[in-house]
Formats: sequence, C-alpha cells, structure tokens
Amino acid sequence: MDGGGTTGNSSPPPPPSSPSSPGRRGVPYAVYHFSTSGAAVAVATAITHPLDVLKVRLQMQLAGQRGNLVGMGGIFTQMVKTEGAGALYLGLAPALTRSVLYGGLRLGLYEPCKYTSEYLFGSSNFGMKFASGAVSGALATALTNPTEVLKVRLQMNSNSTSSPIREMRKIVSEEGIKALWKGVGPAMARAGCLTASQMATYDESKQVVIASCIAGTVGTLVTAPVDMIKTRLMLQRESKGVRTYKNGFHCAYQIVLTEGIRAIYKGGFATFARLGPQTVVTFIVCEKLRELAGIKAI
Repeated sequence: MDGGGTTGNSSPPPPPSSPSSPGRRGVPYAVYHFSTSGAAVAVATAITHPLDVLKVRLQMQLAGQRGNLVGMGGIFTQMVKTEGAGALYLGLAPALTRSVLYGGLRLGLYEPCKYTSEYLFGSSNFGMKFASGAVSGALATALTNPTEVLKVRLQMNSNSTSSPIREMRKIVSEEGIKALWKGVGPAMARAGCLTASQMATYDESKQVVIASCIAGTVGTLVTAPVDMIKTRLMLQRESKGVRTYKNGFHCAYQIVLTEGIRAIYKGGFATFARLGPQTVVTFIVCEKLRELAGIKAI
C-alpha cells in the first residue's frame, strides 16, 4: 500500500483495490467496479431475454384498437410455430451490448451517487439510497438509449436480415440521429424507478430474494405503463409518415383512448416474470464477481 505501515490495530483497512488479491495492483478500481456490474447484468439478460421479446410483442398487440388479446403463452406458441425458436432471441446482440454499458453504469454509478449524498447531506438512509438509485438508473439510460431502440426494433422484425450495425445505420439514414433517442424520457423514468427500488432495497436488506420480490412487484406496477409508452415511442418510424404519438403523455392518452385503460399494462405479466429472476441473477453474479475481483460487496 502507498505510505503508512500496517502495524497495530489502528491501521486503516485496505482500499477496495487492495493488492491482497493477486494481479489486482495495476488495474484501476473503477475498471473492476463497472465491469463486474456490466457483466452481471449481461448474464441476467442472456437468461431472461426470451421474456423481454415476449413482453415487446405483447405491448404491440392491437396497437390503436380494441379487441381480444392473446396471452403470453399464446404469443410464445405463435412465435415458435411461425418464426422458429430462434425468434425468442431476436435483438440479443444489442441487448447484451446495452447490458454491459447500461448495467455497468446503472449499478456502477449507484455507490458514487450514494457516497456523494452521504458527503453532502451527512446521511445514507433509505431515502438517499432510493434517490441514488433513481439518479444512476436515469443517467445510465440517457447514455445508452440507442442500444435500447435498436434492440426493440430487431425484436419486432423477425424478417430482418440486417446486422445490428446495419440496422442502426438504416435508422439514422431514414429517421435521423435523433431517432436513436426516441422514448428516452419514459425510459429514464422507468430505469430510475426500477433501479431505485432494486438497489435501495438490496442495499438496505442485503437479501437478494427480498429485493427481487419487491423490485418485481413494485417495478411492474410502477414501470409497466412507462415501459409500454417507451416501447410504442421507440417503434415509431417517422420515415413512414405522420407520427402517431407526439410525446410520452400523448402516447399514454392515445393508448387509453383507443385501446382502453387496461392496455397500459399490456405485457405486464411478462415484465413481472422477467424482473424477479433478472434481479436475483444480477445481484448473485455481481457479488460473486466483486468477490473474485477483490472489491467489497455492494
């Protein structure tokens, strides 16, 4: 360690990037901090991705009209029968890219935000942890929204043979660079609420099952309508004509007006079914990777 000895019980504990773990000395703490978070979210995403695809398909059912909706089981059967089992992994490449970037930032920024709040306000209570999660989630989404737009577009287009890079070029050429930030407002609101409920609950209780249950329940109730609006906005193709939705509020109004109040929870069960397992896998893998990297737990 730099300076200072190690004699006596009054010596300060080694910092998180302690060289007590072999080979850690030359690597900045921030690299391990963000990479372990991103890798954990990527693993969870790979496992739960089929549920995400089903969620998007459910959210786009009967857009702009009322009618009998097909449930998650029915959508699953239809997709496998008509598009093949591979359709359940449409958009996986941008989803994993987003997971590494968004996950690394979302979880990685939480602790700096929490420590900043503690320094400024002299407190790290549940409210401060909740606020720290909201800020880190919103910032992470604002920076990585293009990968979310790309993922959603590919999930809805099973006939596309374009690579993610080619699809992104197509979006930019036909709709402009701003199209990559479609739905960013609702996406930030969703990520803020979700990260706040996940991180604050886990940090407070250190119980991954409790955190996943609360995040799954509260996250679905609060963020499902916002996630629905985000998906509809991201799937608008302005190059095809007049926009259906002007903004997030107009989108919500039009959905309720044309499809009914229950429509804002389309895909809600798939969201709930995905959030629980994803939260469990994320925290378990993240803590294990942090342990292997020689840095402290969340």
